[in-house]
Amino acid sequence: MSDDLVIGGKHFKSRLILGTGRYRTMEDMVAAVEASGTEMITVAIRRLDLDDPSKKTILDYIDWSRYQILPNTAGCSTVDEAMFVARLGREVGRTDFVKLEVIPDPKYLFPDGAATLEAARQLVAEGFVVLPYIHADPTLAKNLEDVGCATVMPLGSAIGSGQGIHTTEEIKIIIEQAKVPVIVDAGLAVPSDASHALELGASAVLVNTAIAQAEDPALMGEAFKHGVEAGRKAYLSGRIGVRHYAAASSPTADVPQPVQVRS
Repeated sequence: MSDDLVIGGKHFKSRLILGTGRYRTMEDMVAAVEASGTEMITVAIRRLDLDDPSKKTILDYIDWSRYQILPNTAGCSTVDEAMFVARLGREVGRTDFVKLEVIPDPKYLFPDGAATLEAARQLVAEGFVVLPYIHADPTLAKNLEDVGCATVMPLGSAIGSGQGIHTTEEIKIIIEQAKVPVIVDAGLAVPSDASHALELGASAVLVNTAIAQAEDPALMGEAFKHGVEAGRKAYLSGRIGVRHYAAASSPTADVPQPVQVRS
């Protein structure tokens, strides 16, 4: 049976989405992308230099016939800014997919829930496939689904912090309520974080800094690939329940008793 990730009517085998920021070199980025097995790559449109056609950008280093580009609105702090950048991303990337970020907070980079909801409503009305980045807020996640977002993307912890997943209980509720894919985004540090997210029932994870800033980005990209695959298989196989007492793994009934030897 197919176990594809389906977003906006498109099917993906990989459940790992990669960001393209903070790599030391473009060669590192390309190597990590290839090693990770990803099929979707997010690009910060606002941070591209589009004024000089002769100057190479991230877009020139990737074979976009192999990947779904996911333009994002990183760097936008208002609804109007996010709308402008999303429309620009549609033209540059030739796609209706957009990762929606509205982040007015420069220190902790936490998203503005109310502005995200309003921007999402407008983008959906314009035919975008909207993947919104949010706090792990079950009520907001449900509201975004109700206005037509293709996914919801709750954070695990602060962007680029490497703290892992601090929002497990909230993510569980979001997954329980959602009828769209739930993608855990931000804060993941190691493949076991990705595995944990998939074990919970998340549909995918988005990873950037943990791979880009690793000593060996390509090797870390491959490691995250396996972490995601392991987590998904663990979720599908059905984990055992949690017990508050021990349960012997070997049989305790009909076990031959030791023979008493007389001295």
